Formats: sequence, structure tokens, C-alpha cells
Amino acid sequence: QESWVIVSKEEDRIKRRIEEIGTPLKKWDVSINYGIKTGFNEAFIIDGKKRAELIKADSKNENIIKPLLRDRDIKKYKAEWANLWLITTHNGYKNVPAVSIVNYPFIKKHLDNYWQELEKRYDKGSTPYHLRNCAYLTEFAKEKIMWQEMVQESSFIYDKSHHYYCLDTGRILTGKNLKFLIAILNSNLFFFSVKRFYGGGGLGSEGVRMKHTFFEHFAIPKIAYESQLPFEMMVDCILFAKEHGFEAASPIFESVIDGMVYDLYFEQEMKQANCYITERIKEKVKSFT
Repeated sequence: QESWVIVSKEEDRIKRRIEEIGTPLKKWDVSINYGIKTGFNEAFIIDGKKRAELIKADSKNENIIKPLLRDRDIKKYKAEWANLWLITTHNGYKNVPAVSIVNYPFIKKHLDNYWQELEKRYDKGSTPYHLRNCAYLTEFAKEKIMWQEMVQESSFIYDKSHHYYCLDTGRILTGKNLKFLIAILNSNLFFFSVKRFYGGGGLGSEGVRMKHTFFEHFAIPKIAYESQLPFEMMVDCILFAKEHGFEAASPIFESVIDGMVYDLYFEQEMKQANCYITERIKEKVKSFT
């Protein structure tokens, strides 16, 4: 009933272990969605200068202009935002009414420069001034994990600001236990597993397609919150290092996470090899909490 792969006996043991002790990501309390489909990026994506002009012309324009991450801006644990913005004129969703373009005359004037392309879009909204319909638009305003589909390494970021948007080649994950999950998703074991067992196709010798409809079968152990804390603290250290210019420190914490992930799935083997570190990390966590 599931997809199959050809693997060595050793790899088969790894795959079986992962699936025996974990719960598939798709069965966690999370939602995964695509990024925004504009149908014509040139019209809806603007730079910081144009945004400033539109807000100066009418302050309420700020309400529907959101920061945007392109694929290339999403790195491992870090967003390298290029000061690009998305005009989020939409069809409405749930109890939120559609954006009426007549209330935003300066944005309408901007979009009118692309009228021919907007009008002939196959995937336009209810008017040529709208984005394609997106029922989950509110998810972008939540705490979330974001990633791009074509990667050379696991490159998941944690959007604690709750405000980044991405295009349809990116993905977002919302729900519970996000810091613990991003620790797993950015680990060496996860990337190895996606390439060998749960990937959507390789990209050369190093890359992989991070297609969630495949990797949501990757099983993650559901552990108590107290056991998640060491992972969360390491993630916090990585985020702090990357936000404050201590990039050289990040790989140290990432390697600690890798060790704890191996401990999580291969406890006996790690103890036999005298490589088990989780208990020592837990002791350190207790001293800080």
C-alpha cells in the first residue's frame, strides 16, 4: 500500500527502526500547506522601495503587503530575507471578506501596469487583481516551519515572527511541538532518510526534493515535553547564534542535536558504542531550568 525502495540490509534495518518507534509526521497534530500562487509574480512581488511608496501614498496599504521569502532565501535554521514583499489581495476566506481593490487605489494603479498579464491568468482569483484562492491564508500568520522543495541539505526555518509568506515552491508547517520537530527535520538522520527512503527524487549526487507528500511518512517518536526540552534548547541556541552573528557556533549545537536524534532512534547501539549523550544533555538542561 506504500511506495517501495531498493535498499541494502543495513539500510532496511534503519528504515524499520525508524518506523517501529516513531509516529509518521502526517499523524502528528500539524498541517502542511503550499505557498502562495500568484499566477504572475512580477505584479504581486515588490521591493522595499515600492512598498514604502505605496504606504506613503496610503497608510492602510501596509495591511495587505507582507514580507516574502523566496526559495533561495530559506537556509538551514535561518531566513536571508531580501526585502521583498507580497501584495496579498485575496478572494476572502472563512469569515474574512475579500479584499476590495477599490479601497486600495494606489495598489490598483500599480497592478494596472500588469493588467494584460493579470487578466489572462489561468489561476487568477475572483478578479484579476486577486491572488489565486487560498483557503489557508491565515496559516501564514502563525508560528510555523518553512522550507523550499529543492535543497542540497535539510533547510527548515522556524518563523517565530509569524509573518513570513512564501511562494508555491515553498511549504509551511503549522501546529504543535514545532521546535522539537524542526530539530528532527534539520538533522542528518532525517536528510539521509529522505534521500534513501522518503524522497521525491534525487537532484544530482547531493540534492533532494523535499516533497512533503513523501517525507510525511517519516516516523518521529512522540516523547514527553520534558524530553523535548533539550532539543528545544539546542534550537534556541542555534537561532540565537544565527541572529546575532555567531554563525561559527551553530554547527556545534547542530551536532549535539544530531547526536540526540541518533540516541532517540538507536539508543542501545549508541550506548554500546559509548556515544550516548542524551542523559548528559538533560542534566545540563535541568541546571538551566
